[in-house]
Amino acid sequence: MLYVFVKHLHLACVVLSITGFCLRGLLAWKKSALMDQRWMRILPHINDTILLVAALILTVLIGHYPFVDAWLTAKVFGLIAYIILGSLALRPGRRPRVRVAAGFAAVLVFSWIVSVAMTKHPLGLFA
Repeated sequence: MLYVFVKHLHLACVVLSITGFCLRGLLAWKKSALMDQRWMRILPHINDTILLVAALILTVLIGHYPFVDAWLTAKVFGLIAYIILGSLALRPGRRPRVRVAAGFAAVLVFSWIVSVAMTKHPLGLFA
């Protein structure tokens, strides 16, 4: 029962994370004043913290661990790439081409991470 709850919490946070990222990307591209709102900076961090805690709980519950199981190791490295690309895409001061390219690359990496999770294979959709 705990596993099902944590898994659904994790999946809900995954959906909120990518939806929020895309929304913030569009708002940044449009130079919306909403991007200056305090809650727009804080809310993604709260969601991502819950997402990460749920992921850690799931690893314990299923008995699979990063740097032991290749597919989870791939997800960790994918997450690092997603964070770096997301920072490039959303941080002001970068050229628009760089921000757009980083944003698209971040969404592609995110999609690959989801495919790794679904296939339990480090290559994900490329397996």
